[in-house]
Amino acid sequence: MTDHDHLFKELLSEFFPEFIDLFFPQVSAYLDRTSVSFEPQELFADLTEGETYETDLIAKVKFLEQSSYFIVHVEHQGRFEQNFDRRMFNYFAQLHRVYGLPVYPIVIFSHRSPRTPGDRTYAVNFPDWEVLRFNYRAIRLNHLNWQEFVDQPNPVASAFMAKMKIRRQERPQAKLACLRSLARLRLNPVQNQIVSGFIDVYLRLQPEENQILQEQLDKIDPGERGEIMQIVTSWMEQGLQQGLQQGLEQGLQQGLQQGLEQGREREVALILRILSSQLGGTVSTELASVISTLSFEQLDELGIALPGFTSEADLRTWLQSRRLC
Repeated sequence: MTDHDHLFKELLSEFFPEFIDLFFPQVSAYLDRTSVSFEPQELFADLTEGETYETDLIAKVKFLEQSSYFIVHVEHQGRFEQNFDRRMFNYFAQLHRVYGLPVYPIVIFSHRSPRTPGDRTYAVNFPDWEVLRFNYRAIRLNHLNWQEFVDQPNPVASAFMAKMKIRRQERPQAKLACLRSLARLRLNPVQNQIVSGFIDVYLRLQPEENQILQEQLDKIDPGERGEIMQIVTSWMEQGLQQGLQQGLEQGLQQGLQQGLEQGREREVALILRILSSQLGGTVSTELASVISTLSFEQLDELGIALPGFTSEADLRTWLQSRRLC
């Protein structure tokens, strides 16, 4: 199962200043970007619900041109909870007590519904007196239109577009926009993998949608298409490793050989799809048949070599050099 909190934490830990720039530019104006450090997660026991919760991301940051610090607490919430406002207040109270610093609380809501906008409040009131009013900032991804973030040169925007409000018929177009936005950023390989992995998890297309994506890819500038295909190839290399791991896990449950074969077949199909797009046409039946017989290790080598192929002749030469055809 996907650890959604981990995916959000990994992304925001790598691109924390960019996250603040994107959604809270007023905070960026007084935040010292060079001072960011991440604190251990805090455990909190909710006695009323009998549950133990763990905070997602706690950043200790410095006020710009000052010696004092404050805490930015970012929580990811992937499902609707009736009493979540109270839990956020309890987090706030605990963090304020532990660190003795001002706390800026932020929640990223990624569930599909409800779609109500605005920040959130937890209040304690009596008929004659308001004892408490606690406010926190809320980012509701399901309320944001992905098209409004296409031109943002920000890796968090490239990733979060995949979780924003996307109509079904827009899914291939939205995924291409995420990939083009990511390619323009020219991040290092590790950062590319973090963002592209996030996109792939939250905007995974059906086969017919992938076909539309490939048709749209064929229409863009070859140079830009090549950069995008390098990102996709990176997914494939990771997929080869994950496919093997998934195959092993399936094998423990349903038979090792069956799981490995299914994982290998998925990687063969992915390689053929990438080759068809990169070479501008379908791969010949002869070479497709050869690729379908390759082992996991050979598929891994082929995936690494893919960006250097400009014609089917390059593919044939590569296969022949390894006596595979």
